[in-house]
Amino acid sequence: HTRLLLKDLQRSPNLKRICGFSSIREIPSESTFSRAFFEFAKDGLGEKVHKVLVESHLKAELVGHISRDSTAIEGREKAAKKEKKEKVKKKKGRPKKGEIREAKEEKRLDRQINQSFEESLKELPTVCDIGSKKNSKGYLETWKGYKLHIDVSDCGLPVSAVLTSASVHDSQAAIPMIKMTSARVDYLYDVMDAAYDAGQIYETSRTLGHVPLIDRNSRGKESIPMAPHEAVRYNERTVAERLNSRIKEDFGARNVMVKGAEKVKTHLMFGLIVLFADQLLKLAN
Repeated sequence: HTRLLLKDLQRSPNLKRICGFSSIREIPSESTFSRAFFEFAKDGLGEKVHKVLVESHLKAELVGHISRDSTAIEGREKAAKKEKKEKVKKKKGRPKKGEIREAKEEKRLDRQINQSFEESLKELPTVCDIGSKKNSKGYLETWKGYKLHIDVSDCGLPVSAVLTSASVHDSQAAIPMIKMTSARVDYLYDVMDAAYDAGQIYETSRTLGHVPLIDRNSRGKESIPMAPHEAVRYNERTVAERLNSRIKEDFGARNVMVKGAEKVKTHLMFGLIVLFADQLLKLAN
């Protein structure tokens, strides 16, 4: 990608001027571009610019629906080996008098309720690994790489984005994303599919003043249909599927050439920034 950019800069006088270079001699070398990108990734520049965009254009607005979804991101590196957890045999029956048994480990969703979104995100793995997810047509797809979780407004503007390992279940990113998005914009409804059907997610959404609209996970039982008025609002969620398609087809998420979570996140955030600007122009017209 860096070499292609250099060729485009050398061929296009307009692009060269837009990027601030008045002559070909001023265009930096490939290694300089790579070092700059490394510094951008290390400093989280993409996230900072995106946050400013969101707050500049949406902070004063009341957003109706936030649709939450994730999309697969193919990685260019080896998948990390899954750590094997040793199974500890649990003693049956009630503990004997004076016997102290280890307390059950608190579930991640339960911990997240009382954590800040920064604390919760630090606990989510970001290594390249193997993930699987049902696509919009209901088919299971498997890939090596990462998962990009995105919150999108009614009008197709990405409000928050989080990168995790591909193996992280969608529900694990929901609570920190609800908190992150709530800090950036005022909104009414949290719209999510059945992967997010968990009591802790409902609780967090309501606590922050939102109405959760989550498709019920039947868990092998008869599915519970939504109320008619909820079903109408739930249809707003298609905006998330359209954004996932756009970020891949038009803004670089399908061709991530860099390695490592920091660089991958920066590549994707730059794509989301351009998508945000492009969508603003469409809305203005």
